[in-house]
Amino acid sequence: MTATISLPTAAEAEIRSSLSPLRLSLAPAGPVPARLDGAWWPHSRDMAAELPSLTAVLDPLWGRITRITVNPTHWPVVPRKVPVAGHVVKVGWFQAEQDEHELMLLSYHVGRWNLLVIPPRTDPVTAAWLMTAASDPLGTSTASRLMEEAARVRALSVADRAVESVWDSEGGHTALDPAARPRIPAVTPATPATPAMPAMPHRPTDGR
Repeated sequence: MTATISLPTAAEAEIRSSLSPLRLSLAPAGPVPARLDGAWWPHSRDMAAELPSLTAVLDPLWGRITRITVNPTHWPVVPRKVPVAGHVVKVGWFQAEQDEHELMLLSYHVGRWNLLVIPPRTDPVTAAWLMTAASDPLGTSTASRLMEEAARVRALSVADRAVESVWDSEGGHTALDPAARPRIPAVTPATPATPAMPAMPHRPTDGR
């Protein structure tokens, strides 16, 4: 038996993305710029469909976004230009120079910002942890380091639950102290909405 899978067209993906809430968390202004300025959790890896809703929120906060760069490792297609609300954003990529889990945004003559890109299929609890960590105004971790830490803590949490389940089935309840290992906090992500943020500290553009 042969199964036929129909993939959505670019237009269908764009409509679907526009109807989905934007999942974005931004770092508040701090005494010094953090390593990351927040986290973005897109619904897909279709840049043409996902970028318009992101820039629509960031343009009023950071100034018009004119250029975006990514590492192409996790993006099947990197278009050279993406039309967004009333203007065009140029898109570039760096294979070695840019973190594979990071999106860099530039606003002409205003500044530069870096967002952690959370994989679309990430479970909500892990995504909430990553959004909180990436939005820490004192954060010093890179995007890839946060992804590695989330995976490590998630694996420990899953292993703990498996052991606890076995012990409970055997009548034991004290063999494993849940506090002995770090866990991703069971945080329910806030309802995504357009963030009302104070003026963001910006980094000077680097000419890329």
